[in-house]
Amino acid sequence: MTSHDKGHVERVVKLAVYIAEKEGANVEVVRKSAELHDIARDRPNHAIESAKLARKILRREGYDEKFIEEVVHCIEAHSFSSGVKPKTLEAKVLSDADKLDAIGAIGIARAFLFSGEKGRSIEETLKHFEEKLLKLKDMLYTRTARELAEDRHEFLVKFYEQIKKELKFCEEI
Repeated sequence: MTSHDKGHVERVVKLAVYIAEKEGANVEVVRKSAELHDIARDRPNHAIESAKLARKILRREGYDEKFIEEVVHCIEAHSFSSGVKPKTLEAKVLSDADKLDAIGAIGIARAFLFSGEKGRSIEETLKHFEEKLLKLKDMLYTRTARELAEDRHEFLVKFYEQIKKELKFCEEI
């Protein structure tokens, strides 16, 4: 199991389709982009590389160019660090779904899985919380995702505060 495994992709697909249906986005574009959003996860700038691979796959599968370019844009714009801003509702939906899977109890579990994969300490993982995870709620685009994020963000904050308190106590004794 890794932090960006099949389970992550399946959750993002389900979240993205749910949000797309609530927000009136093109569900098929959202579903396909969610299915392919991390196919080049092991490469630098994975969002751009995943989009390139997705374009090839979708052309081979016979999708029309308009659909392909809509999916490609979603994938390019989904990542926190890609630097590509989502221009369409569908891209915003995928971005939101991916961010939702990075917060709450699942997000905490994934953060520590990722840190284990990278050999990071608890303190380094908490720095990741500060630099990224605790900011994600305020970066969501859709009303539906913001509503879903409330409980997840609250849990993330409580966990973060508790672990900081426990670490501080250990430093003081």
